[in-house]
Amino acid sequence: MRAEVPCRACLSGEDLDWLGGRSVSLALALPTVVETVPGPPAPSGSGWPHEVWAYLRGEFPHFGPRPPAVRVHSEAPAASGLSSSTALIVALMRAYVEACAPAAQVPTATLTRWAYRFEFARFNGGGMDQVAVIEGGALLLEGRPTGLPLIRGRTVFPEEWTVLVVDSATRKDTGDHIAVVRSQVAAGDPALARYLKEADRASAEAWAAIGRRDLEGLTLAMDRAHVTMRDRQRMSTPVLEDLRDTAFTAAGLRLKLSGAGGGGSLVGVCPAVEAEEVAAAVRRAIGGRHPAARVVPTRAAGPVTGPADRKPQMNGS
Repeated sequence: MRAEVPCRACLSGEDLDWLGGRSVSLALALPTVVETVPGPPAPSGSGWPHEVWAYLRGEFPHFGPRPPAVRVHSEAPAASGLSSSTALIVALMRAYVEACAPAAQVPTATLTRWAYRFEFARFNGGGMDQVAVIEGGALLLEGRPTGLPLIRGRTVFPEEWTVLVVDSATRKDTGDHIAVVRSQVAAGDPALARYLKEADRASAEAWAAIGRRDLEGLTLAMDRAHVTMRDRQRMSTPVLEDLRDTAFTAAGLRLKLSGAGGGGSLVGVCPAVEAEEVAAAVRRAIGGRHPAARVVPTRAAGPVTGPADRKPQMNGS
């Protein structure tokens, strides 16, 4: 069995999926692919395949002690704030269930809940990532303190726009990020309150710009979202700021950090007809300063679907 799951960029509103407030996510066509391998089960061990399998055994008691062997490939940069780990978890769940319990016909809504519960137990965070990679497209989400965020809007991202991912080649470092933010909540930190207000407003502006197909409005809103992440919550780093400045100077490309920061990737949006030229200009400009950094053009991705989500076709259709 083969499961393919996109990653996601957060265009605005990091942490608002559990702080409360609006965020804008976009699924990206940089998929993680999991394929089950014929033959004996995987050897005993640790890691996501074994942990996901242990979770699924709670839903399917007849599953054996060891998961099927799998092959994994991902086009998304690892540890980069693009939710490649969530994509892997969802892809493992989908592949295992379709290989070992095909009659269960698990719908994507159930898969989303399972993936959220699995990650919440480990990281105590929100549910943007699970909703974003499974639902696909562009989503306007309203956060809640617990449980999955509510989908307040969804749309197809304009085909005439290309997303440029700039992988800084520095791994994100967010080890205790959620714990720190939860302590800010408990203390009533005014910096967090200002971040929440400013990020929520940037999300509203970004979503409205997508609806108007207003690229300039979207990139300005993303820029404001980045600035409040940096200035209010210190999520950025000198390397990320240098990449932002260099990309804007070289090609007029505004970049925003995706994810909780400390490293990782920045994302920008440009006209598809200019994407190759813009990407080349950014590569030239950052190459001497950050030789390990990469510029990856991509597009929006659609939803993850399984057997339970596929409508039967009529004869002749």
